[in-house]
Amino acid sequence: MPCVRTLLGLLAAVAAGGAVAFLGYCVYFDWKRRDDPAFKRRLRDKRRARQQGADDPGAQLWDPARNEKLQELFLQEIRMGELWLSRGEHRMGVEHLSNALSVCGQPRELLKIFKHTLPPKVFEMLLHKIPLICQQFEADMNEQEYLEDDPD
Repeated sequence: MPCVRTLLGLLAAVAAGGAVAFLGYCVYFDWKRRDDPAFKRRLRDKRRARQQGADDPGAQLWDPARNEKLQELFLQEIRMGELWLSRGEHRMGVEHLSNALSVCGQPRELLKIFKHTLPPKVFEMLLHKIPLICQQFEADMNEQEYLEDDPD
């Protein structure tokens, strides 16, 4: 049995040494990468490009891929809202309709349509939900700005 313990001890030492060597390898090359002036320049360029993209909202607004996804989300939320309302689940229906309202490009027009098509009770519930939508949108925007300002 002492032979097995010795062998296991030797294997554990080799594994630990390999882990330490790998960690040292990672730290060394990360240090070399961060010290490289070209890396710092590329990082600054990426940050400037991201900042310019954030400063120019028109560039993001007319991104066709993004608009298609928003349109799909909008239609899906309208369908889900209609489905829940048809089942008599007003709370869930209002939840989905408010999601559709938050991604809609013309929320005032959509509210006018909702006013004429929804039952008064449901429309009232939706109107009470609007301030919560605005607060959530502001919180999401603040979080996004915080993440963009983060240097790492």
